[in-house]
Amino acid sequence: MTNHFSIDHLPGRTINLDGQEYLFFSGTSYLGIAQNPSFRAGLAEGMARYGTVFGSSRNGNLQLRIYEEAEAKLAEFARAEAALTLSSGMLAGQAVVSWLKAQDFGFIYGPNAHPAIWQEPTLTLPQLSFDAWTRQLTDLLAAATSQHVVIAVNSVDALFSLDYSFDWVNQLPDSQQITLLVDDSHGLGIIGPEGSGIRSRIPDRPNVRLIITASLAKAMGLPGGVIFSDSETLNAIRRTAFFGACSPIPPAYLYAFCQSQNLYLSAFKQLVENIRRFENRVGSSDLFQHIPDYPVFYTAQDRLYSSLLSNRIFVYSFAYPSPTDKPNTRIVINALHRPEDIEQLGEKLYGKTG
Repeated sequence: MTNHFSIDHLPGRTINLDGQEYLFFSGTSYLGIAQNPSFRAGLAEGMARYGTVFGSSRNGNLQLRIYEEAEAKLAEFARAEAALTLSSGMLAGQAVVSWLKAQDFGFIYGPNAHPAIWQEPTLTLPQLSFDAWTRQLTDLLAAATSQHVVIAVNSVDALFSLDYSFDWVNQLPDSQQITLLVDDSHGLGIIGPEGSGIRSRIPDRPNVRLIITASLAKAMGLPGGVIFSDSETLNAIRRTAFFGACSPIPPAYLYAFCQSQNLYLSAFKQLVENIRRFENRVGSSDLFQHIPDYPVFYTAQDRLYSSLLSNRIFVYSFAYPSPTDKPNTRIVINALHRPEDIEQLGEKLYGKTG
C-alpha cells in the first residue's frame, strides 16, 4: 500500500517532506495557476472588492455582475455558446443529471464515466475499452426504452492517459433525440486549441444536444465547476431548485480569472513545452502509457513510486476512485516545472543522457 504523507503548504513544482525538498510530479494543478504570483495578485484584488465569499443564491434579487462577466469569458475560452458556474465540478455534474433525470430520460454510461455525471451509488460501468463500447452504441440505443437518451462519458481517460475519439457521434441515429453529456474536468485548460477543452473535437448533430461539465479546480485553478451548453438548456438548469439552492463560486476567483486571460495562454504554452521535453526524454520507452501533449504519464509499474520517492521525487500513486481499487501510478507534468526538474526526473528513470 502507498504511504500517505501530510504537509502544511500548497504543492507547486516541489514539496517539503520532513525538512527535505522533493520534486513534485503529481496533483491536477496542470497549469500551476494556484501558485502563479500574477493570479494570486489578481485574487487579492478580487478579495478587496468582493470579500472571501458571496453566500447568496445566484437566483436572488441582488446579483453580482462578475458572475455573468466570468461566464461569458469561460464560454469564449471553451468555444461554447454559454456557460453556467457552480461551486464545484461535482455540483455542476449533479445539477445537470438531476435536471435530465427529472425528465425521465434514459441513460447510457461510458467506461470510467466520472461519478459527477451519475447518481446511482452502485452503478456498474461498462468493463471494456472506450472504442469497444462505442461499437456497441447502436445496439444500446436501439434497446433504450426512453425516446430521449443521455449518453454520459468523460472527455479523456486521465487515470490511464488514454485519448477518446468522438468521431462516433457522426454515426448516431438521426431518429432519436440524444443528449451527449461529457465531463471535461481533465481536459479543460489542457486539451484542444489553446487549452479550450473538448468542445472543438465533438461533431455537431441537429438531434444531439451537447452538455459539457467540468471541475474548474484542476487546470483552471478555480474552486468551482462549470456547465457549457446552449443558452436555452442552461437557462432551464438555472431555474431548477437544485441550482437555486447552491452557493456560488467565491466571486474574487472569477474576478481574478477575468484579469488573467493572457496568463492562462502563457501557462498552457509552458505546459506543452514541459510535456514535450519529457516526451523527448521518454522516447520510445514502453514504461508509460501517454496521450501526446497531455500531462499525465501512466505506468503499470507501481514500484516506480517508491523508487522515485527514495530519490526525492514524489509522484501520484494511490487507489482511486475508491480505497479498494488498485493503486494508480502516474507522473504528472505541470507548467511550473523547470527544464532541470524534468531532466532530473528523466535521469532517475533512464540514467544520464549522452
